[in-house]
Amino acid sequence: MDTLAEYVDGLPSLSGQEPLISEAIAAGRQRPVFPGGADIERAASTFAVALHMHQPLIPADGDDLRSARIISNLAWMMAHPDLGDSHNAPVFVRCYKRMGEFIAQLLGAGRQPRVMLDYSGTLLHGMRQMGLDEVFDALGYLTHDGRARQTTEWLGSTWGHAVAPSTPVQDYRLHVRAWQHHFAAIFGLEALGRIRGFSPAEMALPNQPDVAYQFVRTLLDCGYEWVLVQEHTVEQPGGSGVERPHLPHRLVCTDSHGNTASIIAVIKTQGSDTKLVGQMQPYYEAKGLGPVELAGRRVPPLVTQIADGENGGVMMNEFPPKYLEVMRECSGSPTPAVNVTEYLEALAGQGISREDLPPLQPLFQHRVWERFEPGEGPERLAAVIGQLSAEDDRFNMEGGSWTSDISWMRGYDNVLAPMERASALFGKHLLAPGVPASDPRYRRALFYLLACETSCYRYWGQGIWTDYGAELARRACQAASPAT
Repeated sequence: MDTLAEYVDGLPSLSGQEPLISEAIAAGRQRPVFPGGADIERAASTFAVALHMHQPLIPADGDDLRSARIISNLAWMMAHPDLGDSHNAPVFVRCYKRMGEFIAQLLGAGRQPRVMLDYSGTLLHGMRQMGLDEVFDALGYLTHDGRARQTTEWLGSTWGHAVAPSTPVQDYRLHVRAWQHHFAAIFGLEALGRIRGFSPAEMALPNQPDVAYQFVRTLLDCGYEWVLVQEHTVEQPGGSGVERPHLPHRLVCTDSHGNTASIIAVIKTQGSDTKLVGQMQPYYEAKGLGPVELAGRRVPPLVTQIADGENGGVMMNEFPPKYLEVMRECSGSPTPAVNVTEYLEALAGQGISREDLPPLQPLFQHRVWERFEPGEGPERLAAVIGQLSAEDDRFNMEGGSWTSDISWMRGYDNVLAPMERASALFGKHLLAPGVPASDPRYRRALFYLLACETSCYRYWGQGIWTDYGAELARRACQAASPAT
């Protein structure tokens, strides 16, 4: 069976088929994603671009927040074109589907385009709820067409666009699995089996050792082989910055008990995200680079960038012609566009394994390891973190993301507290008792829990957005609590 029901009892398919999902992922690992892909032996350098797409769900279809129907923020924008930037909603829809048109056009002209796509589960659900079937037709072409699927790489994500540093680790795993369920229900189990890379929401990487370890463990357990990381959120084991950001690394995370997990890390370099991708800067940067040594072999470097695929004038207006221009120019050149898995498969074909890659760790961890020996336990770790925080106000264990200016924890108690309560109730009444993930009560509570943990309810500041998050958390609590 290669299909799952996309909706069950009116809710998107987010759980209940875990063995089938794991089986599909395991089967997919038996074959390459890009057979006969990148010819890195002839390339001087390479580049990759990814487009991140997201819209949150909001309780906004009605006058009363507590009873309003949950809709996509995109639907709300469509219904209120005169408010704020809502006039952009039709353009957003165009952005969500246009890669299908671009890829078909370039393939028809004999070019070799590449693109990586990252769509949140809340966006996919919202668009389906709105009846935007033309978007799914375009994405289905990129996913299933024999030639187009060799140009396009899907990246895994969290269903509710949850940020790893401030999401309970057990919930983060639920987000990752829920996205896999939802993707497989839309595009098929075989397509899910071809996904190798993971794109964290907001490029958020936890650096608290126990949370960072669980982050990597979750990705590995869910079948992912590599993760995209922001350059300034990681460090080399001695605490220095990344010396060779255009090569893949190993993200190595050790917890307070001494457990270690590692995954391939591909580095998104610093810069103004949408401007860099919108103007296809990675191509021009890569053109100035040449082969470098890795594990005793000469390989082309990889310049990687990701940006919102719809936000801002640059992405809306400048990206389409620039993308088409660059893909025409780079095809067959010494600096071809690649997808990351395609590049990693080519490295593996040259005998380069994960163990050959240089190690990295989350930012500030070297400060911890100077005073803490893995295995000393969580209480000792907490004491060391407390000491370091007291000595230096620049030190923190809140993790890093695409910007160092935003905290996903401080100043949001009015929305984090309800989310934490919802998480606790879900864990107590549904996870701990082992309620089947296919149980209607489990699925309903899961939907609200994942929706309430979306980063937007903090990113957009205090006001209606925190009210949205708190209301979704209230519904999650209600759904997770035993019937009275």
